[in-house]
Amino acid sequence: MHLISIRNLRADASKYPDALEPVNSWYQVVKSASWQNLNEAREVYSTADAVGNFTVFNIKGNAYRLIVSIDYDIQTVYYKYFLTHADYDKEKWKNDPFF
Repeated sequence: MHLISIRNLRADASKYPDALEPVNSWYQVVKSASWQNLNEAREVYSTADAVGNFTVFNIKGNAYRLIVSIDYDIQTVYYKYFLTHADYDKEKWKNDPFF
C-alpha cells in the first residue's frame, strides 16, 4: 500500500509523543500490506472499522484514532485525521465532504 500524506500524519501525531512509535509501527505494516478489502485489514488490525467512507484504526489501544480512506483497487491509503479518542467522539471529522 502507498500512503498519501505521511508527512501530515507524522506532523499531527508529533503533538502526542506517546503516539509516535505506534504510528510508525502502523505505517510499516501498511506500507508492506496488499489488502484487497477491509476484512484483510482486520486480519492485522482486528478493531479496524468502516465509518462512512473512512476506515478508522485504534492507535495505542484506545487512546487515538487514525482515520484514513483506502482505495483497495490502486493500493492507496489516504491519510485524513489523527485524533485523540475524546476529539474523535466529538464527531467533527464527520463534517468532511468525503465522509
